[in-house]
Amino acid sequence: MPDYRRARAPGATWFFTVNLLERHRNTLLVREIDRLRTCLHAERQRRPLAILAWVVLPEHMHWLWRLPPGDSDYSTRWRRIKTDFSRGLPNTERRSTIRHARGERGIWQRRFWEHQIRDEIDLQHHIDYIHFNPVKHGLVTRTADWPHSSFATYVERGVYTRDWGAAPSFDMPDDC
Repeated sequence: MPDYRRARAPGATWFFTVNLLERHRNTLLVREIDRLRTCLHAERQRRPLAILAWVVLPEHMHWLWRLPPGDSDYSTRWRRIKTDFSRGLPNTERRSTIRHARGERGIWQRRFWEHQIRDEIDLQHHIDYIHFNPVKHGLVTRTADWPHSSFATYVERGVYTRDWGAAPSFDMPDDC
């Protein structure tokens, strides 16, 4: 088994991608968005973190978190959020033999992807990536039309215009 290690940087800003195990045609995260919000709120009460940007898609999500000074434990936070989210859901998902033997649910991919933000340019690129993701995946043609993200907050702050991130349209000329 590989020796998997995560970077530790107290007080750092992190970009995360967290996926459901079964991604094909799975809409669990948006169907259960209120449960996800409740779980995140509960974890923030236990262990504070600042949420800089976020988007929840049907089967995966992206988050930008800034941890408090002296704190680098994002893994425990994610474990608790994923565990709390899974509790109370009907136990109907397919589970591998290994997951069944370990008493694990078959909802989440075990790991998540993290990237430590290096500077302000890197931060802005990741904020843009998060907000454009629903357009990238073909869920909407305008970023503003996706309800499960922090995009509206950024529009209110004047960071983006409401039409930022709209997929290009290819109108036919009148003479065609």
